[in-house]
Amino acid sequence: MTDKSIDQIMRLAPVIPVIVIDRVEDAVPMAEALVAGGLPVLEVTLRTPAALDALTAMKAVKGAVVGAGTVLDPAMLAAAIHAGAEFIVSPGLTDNLGKAAVASGIPFLPGIANAGDIMRGMDLGLDRFKFFPAATSGGIPALKALAGPFGQARFCPTGGITPATAPEWLALGAVLCVGGSWVVPSGPLDPATIEALAREAAGLAS
Repeated sequence: MTDKSIDQIMRLAPVIPVIVIDRVEDAVPMAEALVAGGLPVLEVTLRTPAALDALTAMKAVKGAVVGAGTVLDPAMLAAAIHAGAEFIVSPGLTDNLGKAAVASGIPFLPGIANAGDIMRGMDLGLDRFKFFPAATSGGIPALKALAGPFGQARFCPTGGITPATAPEWLALGAVLCVGGSWVVPSGPLDPATIEALAREAAGLAS
């Protein structure tokens, strides 16, 4: 568990790498490359058998703030916390998961795509959200419209965002950071490329 709030975590870097990892042995060199490039916040998606062990391994990297993504239910939440996750990201928001996450005290970034989702989160005391899937949920015009009635809410748009479009999202007042999978390309691990991509992404901060 971290002593940082989800707001503080979201402000550490302009891009949160969305990581799908297949090999635990890749975890440490991948995390080292991302941190060296200026992206300390790492979201390890729970989409592969290696994910939880990789998350635990990445925590040993100095400067890394490691969380779990694609958390779908309270059982996955508990497994992620047990593995050492410092924050939790979900693609959506259900009452069961929301209540369990809030009760755990862990920094929590639930996915939202519409006003009802945001209101459900606010009922739970939440005001930091992942706008997902960002590009296909109406893009920047949709998020601008949603941010209007919910002035205290801040967002991390994720899904379909590229290095070319990220600056437009980051220019929005309601956006603290974006999520991006482009920083960790699929295929054999190449730390030098990842560090270079991370450095470029870190430079997107206005």
